[in-house]
Amino acid sequence: MTVIIALFLSVLNANAFQPGTNSKQTKIQYLSGTGMDDMVEWDFYVSEGRKSGEWTTIGVPSCWEQQGFGAYNYGSDDVKTRAKEYGVYKYNFHAPADWSNNEVKIVFEGVMTDAEVKINGKLAGEIHQGSFYEFKYAISKLLNYGKENLLEVKVNKVSANESINHAERDADFWVFGGIYRPVYLEILPKEHMERVAIDAKANGKINVDVFTTSKKASSIQMYLSDDKGNKIQDLSVTENKSTSEKWNFSTKANTIKTWNPETPNLYILTIKLLNKKNEVLHSLNKRIGFRTVEILEGDGIYVNGERIKFKGVNRHSFHPKSGRTTSKAWSVEQAQQMKDMNMNAVRMSHYPPDVHFLDVCDSLGLFVIDEICTWHNPMLDTKVARKIVKETVVRDVNHPSIILWANGNEQGWNPEVDDDYAKWDIQNREVIHPWSIYKKTNTIHYSHYHSLINDAYSKEKILFPTEFLHGLYDGGHGAGLEDYWNIMWNLPLSAGGFLWDFADEGIERTDRNNEIDLQGNKAADGIVGPYGEKEASYFTIKEIWSPIYIENRFITNDFNGIFRLENRYHYTNLEKCSMTAKWINFNGPDGKNNPAIISQSEVKLPNLAPSSKGKITVNKPQNWQSTDALHLTAIDPYGKEIFTWSYPVSTPKDVSDSKIDYKGSEVIITETKDKQIRIEANHITYRFSRETGMLQEVKKDSTVIPLSNGPIILNQDQKIENLTITPFENKVEITIVYEKTDKSPGWSTVKEYASDIIKWTVHANGLLDLKVKFKGYRNLKGFRGITFSFPEEEVAGMKWLGDGPYRVWRNRMKGTKFQVWENDYNNTITGESGFVYPEFKGFFSGLYWSKLKGKNNNGFTVYCKTPHTYLRMLTPDAPADNKRDKVIPEFPAGDISFVMNIPAIGTKFQYAESTGPHGNPEHYFGNDDDLISLDLTFKF
Repeated sequence: MTVIIALFLSVLNANAFQPGTNSKQTKIQYLSGTGMDDMVEWDFYVSEGRKSGEWTTIGVPSCWEQQGFGAYNYGSDDVKTRAKEYGVYKYNFHAPADWSNNEVKIVFEGVMTDAEVKINGKLAGEIHQGSFYEFKYAISKLLNYGKENLLEVKVNKVSANESINHAERDADFWVFGGIYRPVYLEILPKEHMERVAIDAKANGKINVDVFTTSKKASSIQMYLSDDKGNKIQDLSVTENKSTSEKWNFSTKANTIKTWNPETPNLYILTIKLLNKKNEVLHSLNKRIGFRTVEILEGDGIYVNGERIKFKGVNRHSFHPKSGRTTSKAWSVEQAQQMKDMNMNAVRMSHYPPDVHFLDVCDSLGLFVIDEICTWHNPMLDTKVARKIVKETVVRDVNHPSIILWANGNEQGWNPEVDDDYAKWDIQNREVIHPWSIYKKTNTIHYSHYHSLINDAYSKEKILFPTEFLHGLYDGGHGAGLEDYWNIMWNLPLSAGGFLWDFADEGIERTDRNNEIDLQGNKAADGIVGPYGEKEASYFTIKEIWSPIYIENRFITNDFNGIFRLENRYHYTNLEKCSMTAKWINFNGPDGKNNPAIISQSEVKLPNLAPSSKGKITVNKPQNWQSTDALHLTAIDPYGKEIFTWSYPVSTPKDVSDSKIDYKGSEVIITETKDKQIRIEANHITYRFSRETGMLQEVKKDSTVIPLSNGPIILNQDQKIENLTITPFENKVEITIVYEKTDKSPGWSTVKEYASDIIKWTVHANGLLDLKVKFKGYRNLKGFRGITFSFPEEEVAGMKWLGDGPYRVWRNRMKGTKFQVWENDYNNTITGESGFVYPEFKGFFSGLYWSKLKGKNNNGFTVYCKTPHTYLRMLTPDAPADNKRDKVIPEFPAGDISFVMNIPAIGTKFQYAESTGPHGNPEHYFGNDDDLISLDLTFKF
């Protein structure tokens, strides 16, 4: 048999065309909307809960809780008190008379949970069980042609199958009820193809299964088109083994481009079913990509011959307004955010997603692990599991983005259906058991950093955790990722991994005035907020998973312009990307935020193959040493920013000295009275304690600027040895010397160490210098630095030169950029409330200067002349459900601090110490004899 094969691009539904035409393609007529943005009203009745007991209307598709019906439940709710309502839907639709010559099927893309479907009062087929799976019924014999027809659907929120309830409704996610995905009619020719399954290999070979029961079908014709619909090639094919219901063909396409996440090339396969007269009986268009997947035992996961490192994330199909009902636009937005974070993979947790999300993964380029819904023990019963596996694979088989199947989650696997995937998958993709050592893979969940040495009895398995660094509030995700990724990237048997998870699953409760509910710490797991708000880890991931890896670099006077880098793409030569270097100067605290670009040039990226190392040279302008910073921005072949790396050039002292002016001949008044030192200069009055030297009050004219009670040297318990006041012509100095200590914390060694010293200098023009010297011994726990009090209610915002705009933790330093930033005050609790990012409160690295904006006061500016200083701005509120102390780091006393070390943050299941070296609380500050000098200037 000779067959012609063609592929061309489909925008939304390659089989769809307008009803009433004579085309032999499948007609699609939606009875519902296509998603959350275009619901169609159906008649509706709910048995219990809100709006129950009377007929009204509801938008379809939707989760009925989000339309004000029934009651809410999270999977961990007590089964005895869990809502058990059912809903009944009715919808009238017209069936044109000419449909009587067609085969008509009704398709449900997803119903929660058991669905009984009737057409004109008659059952369309057996009750469907399982929330996340597409199902359809042939209804031609039930229709009244040329008349109105009644569709009735009874949906039981709780399944009659207890194993489905355990898999879907006892899990760690929100559970809903309703027809939550689209419903439509397929109008096919009487003689038609039921479906096709396609395997398109990277070498151009195509294998096709055509399923048909047509008695008139005699041959197949196919052709290949590009993504714009232009015909590429007619190909003769070979007919292989065929049965009465399945035909199999093979052929080879010429001059094709392969599919991968970096170059997701797509084609359309047009398949025509012909009768003996070569007349077209039915025509289908299927979008495909050419790629080959191999799992090589003891080696790795290969796609198109390249060993893959998954830079992946887990994702729920979820929207805060509409629950599990989403839209193609939402799928595009979320996939674009993943790509922007330099991810290349996504795991469908823990159920098959909307079809449009897989379409987007195909077109934008993301590897996919597709998964059926199970949850721990007990597993799905075998009968329903077999049905669910078939429904999943049959629907999704042709997506090139899918490279693995997951037979459930975390001990929910039913091994009796492992081999069922191959029955329906022409590509014979491998099956994994997430959180298990199974066959060739080890997908352990939430392993500690030390486990990545991979020296257990399963060390020959391919190691890729399908969940790791479990996010919670501001912990996990980016925190610890640098340490993990350094091992994962360099470990031959590591295939990367998948972070948990993409977005906070916070639902707008329609029974609580639309407040966001995250079920305490159960659903606050995201890198982004419910609406896609970017948390700090978003940018940390973007830098760490950048396909252009640049070694850490510091620019000093010896800078030679060379940066060493590595191409961490799998398929792309580095010369296809571009890079720009900008030498920048920043304005001061009272200037505009936009920087001055002193010099800009293109950086020639080398001809560097994937996984290769090389170097680049940045042109140094004549005055480069007088600039403040260098920014390097990399752009991918599609014009998208990969990342912008920033490097301070001038030191904090250089920048501060250029902006501080001590000139002034105003009179300084100094008096000591009632255990206070009062100094007045240029309309500013300072009050210090005569006993401790601590700042007690600052007043500018008649306005109090409430910075006080400092500096307290953190983790210092020595007594004051003496305090001296020394007046000069244009300044006054207050010097506090502490007693010498004879022991270093954590050590039993007796030795005399240098004294800690605090020195205030009030200048005639009102500027206030502060120099503090304190010991830099090894710090087992606690902070080294100083702190002050400043009432939070008096803070309006902050502008600063340093790393930003997000706060940092010791094990999440990457993802920031050095420049001038400005944040208004907010009280966001990451992942719980507010969702205004970046968060205002926390630790900020690389401080050069900061201007605090006050409420009811003038605030102040502080210049920091000491490198590598962290600004601590207030203390973030702890979440209400803060049982997970692993993600609540310790903060120093006071409100505003200047410190040389900061804590790490853990994950939902791990203390920071187990996430790698950066999570360890121990710090080294040189020898015990060394003193750290902290040099600040305050301007009020």
